Amino acid sequence: MSKFKIISIGGSIIIPPTGFDIEFLKKLRDLIITRVKKGEKFILVIGGGATCRNYQNAASQVVQMGSVDLDWLGIKATVFNAEFVKFLFKDYAHNQIISDPTKKVKTSKPIVLAAGWKPGCSTDNDAVLLAKTYGAKEVINASNINYVYTADPKKDPSAKPLPELTWKEMRSIIGDKWSPGANFPFDPIAAKTAQKLGLTVKFVKGTDLSVLAKALDGVKFDGTVIN
Repeated sequence: MSKFKIISIGGSIIIPPTGFDIEFLKKLRDLIITRVKKGEKFILVIGGGATCRNYQNAASQVVQMGSVDLDWLGIKATVFNAEFVKFLFKDYAHNQIISDPTKKVKTSKPIVLAAGWKPGCSTDNDAVLLAKTYGAKEVINASNINYVYTADPKKDPSAKPLPELTWKEMRSIIGDKWSPGANFPFDPIAAKTAQKLGLTVKFVKGTDLSVLAKALDGVKFDGTVIN
């Protein structure tokens, strides 16, 4: 029996700040379902993205929000995003969203959706914990960047892409502290957990489905591999 493949999908890939990309959603659905029909199974972990940050920013302008409050608000945004994606896959998807990544769900469905769990980390960490729970050796992280860079390329024109690096090198870039709504290439808490587990994480630009397919196939792709 095939194991579940874990894909962590950034919320802004599913629901961009500029509005839904219907053609992309159709193509993403087709890609996953085509592979499901060949026997593959997936756990799709959906992030909060811009939706999450919009709620957090708005609430913070009205009342004082602590970090735990902000995290819970973000978690609820991930749940709604995951519910949306679940409906896109309809009968292929398990009817419940995974809320606890440390527990297996009993399902005959080939697609399972997951969202945020606890304050103090992002859905990146949930994806890593799901890999541990389901015995997966790797996680594919599909976001709005095509590589991990030496610095934020939006702020530093000299930032260079890193096709491959170790978890020690990755953690030296992102640090060790989590901040609610932060836009890290990967959650520092998740990076620490992944390093302990000896997990491989592949970073791909989520909107480029040909690259995502190559990462799933285990062949060379344009992106970053961390192990």
